[in-house]
Amino acid sequence: MAEPESLVDKIYGHHASASSSDSDDDKKKSKHDVVKPKVEDDKPSTHDSVKSKIFRLFGREKPVHKVLGGGKPADVLLWRNKKISASVLGGATVLWVFFELLEYHLITLVCHLLILSLAVFFLWSNASTFINKSPPQIPKVQLSERTVLDLASALRIELNRSFHILRDIASGRDLKTFLGVIAVLWIVSVVGKWFNFLTLFYITFVLLHTLPVIYEKYDVQIDAFSEKALIEFKKQYAVFDAKVLSKIPKGPLKEKKKD
Repeated sequence: MAEPESLVDKIYGHHASASSSDSDDDKKKSKHDVVKPKVEDDKPSTHDSVKSKIFRLFGREKPVHKVLGGGKPADVLLWRNKKISASVLGGATVLWVFFELLEYHLITLVCHLLILSLAVFFLWSNASTFINKSPPQIPKVQLSERTVLDLASALRIELNRSFHILRDIASGRDLKTFLGVIAVLWIVSVVGKWFNFLTLFYITFVLLHTLPVIYEKYDVQIDAFSEKALIEFKKQYAVFDAKVLSKIPKGPLKEKKKD
C-alpha cells in the first residue's frame, strides 16, 4: 500500500510545480522577447532599402527648404510667408515695368529718387523749427572694413573657382561636361536674342519664386516624370556615344592620365 502524503510533501510538491510552471512561462517570455526585436529590425531595413531606390530630382536627399539653404531666403522662395514673398515679387515686377515698358533708365531713376529723398529731408529739417516738431532722425550708414574684406574674399573665391572650372573644361579632360556647357551656352545665346538682359533676369527671378514651391507641392509626380526622362536621355546618349563620341580621338591629357 502506498503511504499517504504528508502535509509537508504536499506543500513542497505544490511549490515545486508552481516554480516549474513559472520557469516555463519565463522561458516562453524570454524567447518571445528575443524573437520580437528581429521582426521589428527587419521592417526598417526593408523600408530604408525601398526608400533608397526612390528617384529624386538632382539626387536630392534633403527637403527642398534645406536644399535652398534654409533660413529666410528659402522661406521667401517657398512662400512660407505669403505677404513677404508677394512683396518681393511685386517689387521686382514694378522695377521691370519701369525699366522695360516705360523705358526708364537705371541712372535716371536713381538720380530722381535721390533728388526726391534729399529734398524731403532738407525741407523737413528746416521746417521742423517752425512747426514745433523734431527734425528727422537720419540713420548713419557706414560699412565696416571687415564687411568689405569678407565680400572681396568671397568674390575672389568664386571667381577662382569659375576660372578653375573653365580651365578644366577647355583642357579636354571631360568630353561630356564640355558638350553640356556648350549646349547650355548655345541655349542662353538663343534666348538672349529674344530678350534683353533685364527681361531675362526678371524671368529668372520669377522662375525662382514659382518653380521651387511647385516642385515642393508635386515632388512625387515630378520625380517620376524626371526619372522616365532621364532613362530616355541615357538611352539616346548611349547611341550618340557609340556612333559619334567614341570615334573622336582622345586628347593628350587623357592619354597621359591612363598611362
